[in-house]
Amino acid sequence: MLKLLSNSEIDDIHAASLDVLEKGGVQINNEPALKLLHDNGCNIEDELVKIPRELVEEQLGKAPSEFKLYTRNGEKEYTVGGDNVIYNPGSSAIFFVDQKTAEMRRATAKDFKELVRLTDALEHIHAQSTAMVPSDIDEEIGDLYRLYVVLKNSIKPIITGAFTIQGFTYMKNLLEKTVGGPEELRARPRAIFDCCPSSPLMWSDVTCQNLLDCAEYGIPGEIIPAPQMGATSPVTIAGTLVESNAENLSGVVISQLANPGTPIVYGGSPSAFDMRYLTARLGAVESVMAACAGAQIGKHYGIPTHGYLGLSDSKTSDGQGGFESGMGILIAAMSGVNIISGPGMQASENCQSLEKLVLDNEYCGAAYRMLDGIHVDELSLATELITKMGPGGHFLAQKHTREYLRKEQYMPTEVLDRLSADAWVKAGSKSSTDRARERVKTVLSEHQPEALPKEREHGLKDEMKKILKNYSLKPSHLPKI
Repeated sequence: MLKLLSNSEIDDIHAASLDVLEKGGVQINNEPALKLLHDNGCNIEDELVKIPRELVEEQLGKAPSEFKLYTRNGEKEYTVGGDNVIYNPGSSAIFFVDQKTAEMRRATAKDFKELVRLTDALEHIHAQSTAMVPSDIDEEIGDLYRLYVVLKNSIKPIITGAFTIQGFTYMKNLLEKTVGGPEELRARPRAIFDCCPSSPLMWSDVTCQNLLDCAEYGIPGEIIPAPQMGATSPVTIAGTLVESNAENLSGVVISQLANPGTPIVYGGSPSAFDMRYLTARLGAVESVMAACAGAQIGKHYGIPTHGYLGLSDSKTSDGQGGFESGMGILIAAMSGVNIISGPGMQASENCQSLEKLVLDNEYCGAAYRMLDGIHVDELSLATELITKMGPGGHFLAQKHTREYLRKEQYMPTEVLDRLSADAWVKAGSKSSTDRARERVKTVLSEHQPEALPKEREHGLKDEMKKILKNYSLKPSHLPKI
């Protein structure tokens, strides 16, 4: 695994983070969390909480090193932890690249459904995300409606998050109706909920309550600080890691005090703040370094990790998009980041592109091949075969080649060009974006996600109707997609 920090450097960052929490503190705007922390020895003035280092160390030891995440039907499981890697589209983009005009516009529910169905079909994107905020949905139900769409249109596990305190409860209810009840959901989680502190060093009432609710119901929570280097965190990567680590540690303390042993993910979405344009650059190499180094710290603690990687600051599918996304996808995999959010995203975290998601899926496949490594044994060394063929021979017709070709070489789809120059011209001289657009159309016309069993589909719809009624909305408020 790639390591950007030495063990002694991690120790220094850890010690500095404990100093920040104990001497400076973290602001927590949530009464239940404040009481919990007060009862466990924290010094609290107004909403500023100073957390003793002994308490941090104690709660770190309670967080599990891994947990299982399941498909909707519960038949396939993924281990979140160790060096396992799961890619998913990032979350909560407000823009979408129009399929016809290639222009960025506000996302709609129809766009989101297409993204979910495409993700369901892509072989190297193993988890869904509630990845867009549709502009044609009432804002007060935006979070739970996105989850509803995913549950109806994909079998893959989900990375999601609630926008409100009540929204979490409704989303939990939708999950329970889909999988067979609260006991089943607790025993075999189908979703991870993002719980994001506000950098620097603040927890809002909503995000902190989401963290507590995840702990109460045994739903994995994912802590995602989003420091901007030079703006909301120190301009140095090391200083940003100290701040982000303190935010992660404060979340771990809250979750483990609420329910010892509850699954928790050490995450991050750091960005380099560009002083020339006043923009947060998530595709920058420093952002990739900070996210992967942060995950290395989480792995040092023995906690599953996350990073926003594989996305680009570019506003279109171009060379910058390919460079930034490929760099993030590959380096994150080589760093052993467990949950990698970002494939498909451009304009930082603001826009989703179906074409880019298809291209990124190919990069993810190549990264998995890299992780598989080089296998060296008697058969792969092929000493006898090389001797037999001798100088000037070729291996095209050999049984060894037929047996090992697909084991040794990653075979991308036609989205990546491997034609000769003449064949490429005869095929229309298409760019990778052209070919990705064609694959999007093919997948959306041919792929049919696995349907929910009728009883659970009815349960999901009935639960959604109850939720709408609680908001004084009618089913007609939902777009027909």
